[in-house]
Amino acid sequence: RCSSSVFFNHPITQSPFPMPIQALTFDIFGTVFDWRTTIIREGERLDREKGVQADWPRFADAWRGGYEPAMDRVRRGELPWFNIDRLHRMILDDLLVEFEIDGLSEAEKDHMNRVWHRLIPWPDAVEGINRLRRKYVVAALSNGNIALLTNMAKHAGVTWDCVLSAELARHYKPDPQVYGTAADLLELPPSDILMVAAHIHDLKGAQAVGFKTAFIPRLMEYGPDGNPDQQPDPSFDLVAKDLIDLATQLGL
Repeated sequence: RCSSSVFFNHPITQSPFPMPIQALTFDIFGTVFDWRTTIIREGERLDREKGVQADWPRFADAWRGGYEPAMDRVRRGELPWFNIDRLHRMILDDLLVEFEIDGLSEAEKDHMNRVWHRLIPWPDAVEGINRLRRKYVVAALSNGNIALLTNMAKHAGVTWDCVLSAELARHYKPDPQVYGTAADLLELPPSDILMVAAHIHDLKGAQAVGFKTAFIPRLMEYGPDGNPDQQPDPSFDLVAKDLIDLATQLGL
């Protein structure tokens, strides 16, 4: 079970960031958007509309849990390059069998798979990003494909200056090619970019390429009994409790 007290044992920078930053890149799933709550609500809608009953919290966790193994299969050459929509659908098809969910048409399965296009933002996300846009270029930098990220932002009212995707590099985070491609497309040195994420491995991947790093713990990403990243690495440049706090620390 995660506890908010763990996060507040760590110091939070209170002054504007002392080094030059021109852009912020954001992890999306879990950092800006609450995938778990959205998927559970989608399942509950199916309960009401079609009588499809399942343990939706466990289903959501299993769907997300299949994400890293599926990407690793691509990395190992067991699968060709698939964008995240295709990987999500591959995992979903297996879960429908595992959870004995029958009676969905192909159109309904496609709609369910696209729940990742309709994720709910965390309560601080829209305001925090809008504040950060006053001074910085703000960009999504996600394993999600461009269509997914674009639809998600429009659905949630999140405004990006730029949508960058692992799809552009044909690699998945935390592969260095993803961050390097983002820096190249922004025409910025990596040291002028701040990667914002709730996941240690993502920040470490960005850091290895030369990005600065901001850790935003999302203690409820995996629900009340989950095990999110809580302990920031001492090498991270900033730690903030949410995106509004990050904007405040950056003087906005």
